[in-house]
Amino acid sequence: MLNTGDILETIKMVDDQNLDVRTITLSLSLLDCADSDGKAAERKVYDKIMRRAGGLVKVGEKLSSELGIPIVNKRVSVTPISLVGSPSGNYLGLARVLDKAACEIGVNFIGGYSALVHKSMTDAERRFMETVPEAIGTTEKVCSSVNVASTRSGINMDAVAMTGRIVKALAERTADRDAIGCAKFVVFANAVEDNPFMAGAFTGLGEGEATVNVGVSGPGVVAAALKACKGADLTTVAEVIKRTAFKITRAGQLVGSKAAALLGAEFGIVDLSLAPTPAIGDSVAEILEIMGLSSVGGHGTTAALALLNDAVKKGGVMASSMVGGLSGAFIPVSEDAGMIKAARSGKLTLSKLEAMTAVCSVGLDMIAVPGDTSAETVSAIIADECAIGMVNNKTTAVRLIPVPGKTVGDEVNFGGLLGSAPIMPVSDVDSGEFIRRGGIIPAPLHSLKN
Repeated sequence: MLNTGDILETIKMVDDQNLDVRTITLSLSLLDCADSDGKAAERKVYDKIMRRAGGLVKVGEKLSSELGIPIVNKRVSVTPISLVGSPSGNYLGLARVLDKAACEIGVNFIGGYSALVHKSMTDAERRFMETVPEAIGTTEKVCSSVNVASTRSGINMDAVAMTGRIVKALAERTADRDAIGCAKFVVFANAVEDNPFMAGAFTGLGEGEATVNVGVSGPGVVAAALKACKGADLTTVAEVIKRTAFKITRAGQLVGSKAAALLGAEFGIVDLSLAPTPAIGDSVAEILEIMGLSSVGGHGTTAALALLNDAVKKGGVMASSMVGGLSGAFIPVSEDAGMIKAARSGKLTLSKLEAMTAVCSVGLDMIAVPGDTSAETVSAIIADECAIGMVNNKTTAVRLIPVPGKTVGDEVNFGGLLGSAPIMPVSDVDSGEFIRRGGIIPAPLHSLKN
């Protein structure tokens, strides 16, 4: 049985090492809100969010005060709107309702303006995807995701081509804010149904009526633990990370179980992902450098990241039987002070980041690129990342930001947890013909497991 005694050891982590619960995300099923009358669907969605999630922010604040652990974000995720809105086609109306409800209950973001098109697209899903730029570009808190590939189905290259155009359209719609709209749109391979992190959170069809999923983050805690074992071999380093991840996970499970009880919801999972922030001392890159790299991005970075990711997962599953989401180490460039520094100096490149995504959680995240990067090039980068996810049977994703008017050498500042980023160069090789071919890249042979 968990109690507050289980987290007494984390007090120093909170005070000195940036330990926090990055998010408590209430995952809501909206399947019962679908209606052929678009206005009726809007009312049902609004009423359900207000009824089930109206107390989420207060619960987060209460638990933060009671347990002494900062809870940075309170979020809601919902059933993919491509499904909920399909009977009426009123997707944009639902986007506005999601935003209205999110603003009124005070959450940071609401996710689920999403579609699952990894094998093909229905006509309704195609129409939904065409609405994404307007929906995200004209709302404040709504986040969108599209799953375009899976290990079992392959890569839907028609959807990949479409997502490249969506990214470019979002960049243009929010050009006056350094293309911030792109930060609220993510393209997945092997998307998971219980991810609490934005912009990719949505409520999967296998989820219950209302579920609390928790994302705990502690790069600073892991870094501090490794500094205390300077000179130790890598076997010892892995053991230290495992023990640290265990403590962090126990804190997350306590917060999640208490939040679920207060909200009248099920407790879902703890996501172990080490999610960095722009704050000094809260960096995944710093952990890799403490292991012995002079800079993240150099040779050995992928191996060090593989060790970190594996050790975090092993420690977490010992602490909780309810581990899920993405769980590992995130490497968002703009949100990690060490990544920003390495990218500015040219030591961290897009190609190296792509290699790192083969062994870490998710993928190419919060990367700013020149505004004149073509939609086809964006799609090609997405396709490469999907291939890594498909072949390795893991979740990968892309959140790319082509900033209008900016080029290599410039920087953008998104503010808050989204941080800042140098504009990184992309290859000038033309991939347009490849992307325009469309069709399906077939699933790998090892997907045939039945």
